[in-house]
Amino acid sequence: MRRRTFIKNSTTASAGFISLNSFTSNVKSLEKYSFNLKYAPHFGMFKHHSGSGIIDQLKFMNDQGFSAFEDNGMKNRDEKTQKKIGEFLQKNNMEMGVFVAHKIYWNEPNLASGNINKRSEFLDDIKQSIEVAKRVNARWMTVVPGHLDLNLDINYQTHNVIETLKQASGILENHNLTMVLEPLNFRDHPGLFLTESPQAYQICKSVNSPSCKILFDIYHQQIQEGNLIPNIESSWSEIAYFQIGDNPGRNEPLTGEINYKNIFKYIYERGYNGILGMEHGNSIKGKKGELKLISSYKEVDNFK
Repeated sequence: MRRRTFIKNSTTASAGFISLNSFTSNVKSLEKYSFNLKYAPHFGMFKHHSGSGIIDQLKFMNDQGFSAFEDNGMKNRDEKTQKKIGEFLQKNNMEMGVFVAHKIYWNEPNLASGNINKRSEFLDDIKQSIEVAKRVNARWMTVVPGHLDLNLDINYQTHNVIETLKQASGILENHNLTMVLEPLNFRDHPGLFLTESPQAYQICKSVNSPSCKILFDIYHQQIQEGNLIPNIESSWSEIAYFQIGDNPGRNEPLTGEINYKNIFKYIYERGYNGILGMEHGNSIKGKKGELKLISSYKEVDNFK
């Protein structure tokens, strides 16, 4: 599953947020679980139990013990829907995770190029995202610097990206908000500028702002660089957010090769109190798959 697919699916899920559906007998039999970490589902993940209404879906997440939520496509929702989501999260003590802050250039350079018009467009997107963050009580927003500029040496590209992010940080610092830079793997997203955690670490250190940190997507970094726990340890001071997905398949933990119980144990013991976004699919469709997903998280969260 690619990020563009997640954005499209999460945006489509916005219809019918007013009505509340009664849950099935399977749902009623589930007890609210107390997770050790703040795992954040997204819209569509439990739609066969909750129905398609977004408030219904949030209620189901909360009833199962999930204390956070993320939505890549939040910026594309209308203001009324954003406010409804924000009100529900606040009333139910749920935290808002990331949303995508800007237009991502998948096939052409933008931030790496140093193009002033592209830089201005990005900074305008950041300003608009601040208003979205206020409506939904978000603290983080995802930034992907876009495609490589093959006409420029990588060092010039890096300078261009850092300069743009410094300017964006100057805007975000006034609102106590953080953009999190997400390195993406070469297989799913070939040709992008930002691919590895050491690269993201270097950029964040150069920007030197609390408003510019790393989104460490465990799925992407397993493919791109492996050596997960050592790389998390080396980048720790600049990591503000994690995302989850097993490999291969980009589905829930226990469906692939990643030892999520050990990774979550390490993150927990380091004192991490942030959000871990569940940016993956369900390995099995329907209600059975949704129950399996919940069971998987209970299993990998059982690390104490």
